[in-house]
Amino acid sequence: MSFEMGGILFEVEDYSAIELGRGDIPIVQTFLEDNPEYFLSAEGCPPTKTQAKEEFESELPEGWAFTNKRTIGFVDASKELTAFATIVSDLFADGVWHIGLLILSTDKHGQGVARCLYKGLESWLKASGARWLRLGVIAGNVRAERFWERNGYLETRRRYGVVMRNATHTMRVMIKPLGEAGIGEYLSLVSRDHPDVP
Repeated sequence: MSFEMGGILFEVEDYSAIELGRGDIPIVQTFLEDNPEYFLSAEGCPPTKTQAKEEFESELPEGWAFTNKRTIGFVDASKELTAFATIVSDLFADGVWHIGLLILSTDKHGQGVARCLYKGLESWLKASGARWLRLGVIAGNVRAERFWERNGYLETRRRYGVVMRNATHTMRVMIKPLGEAGIGEYLSLVSRDHPDVP
């Protein structure tokens, strides 16, 4: 399989992060089907036969301000897809970058690969203008919760009754300030993530 290879965004150790395009949907679909753990946990079912297409084409809710939505693949030296991520820039406010997905190949779990790739991603996001990083993690997904906490993310609020296909969850909204920008400044810009918001 070969990628569109829209250009290398950054490199970290033995991996290259590349911008993925619609022509890469079949490769991403195979990757998601071969690594279904996230979807089994989050959505209560394996990835659908159109999962990759949905990830590329899904729209943010109406009224959500943002500048760009990107899909990123991490490939190894043999051009095999090792991880897949979706990123939204300037979500709700300038400088807020949201990590929608970060899925690592199951055979790389427990080897420090996720941390390595994440560190490269964070550095690139910061260099690209991110002042805060934002994500949602399912409460009770202990592996994911610990990973993001170890990487400096702080919970600002919880959202209850979040429906994801066949499952309903409590989501922890987590933020990581980059540089001098703090949580207080973030919450003044993105009031929906304030802990007191119902």
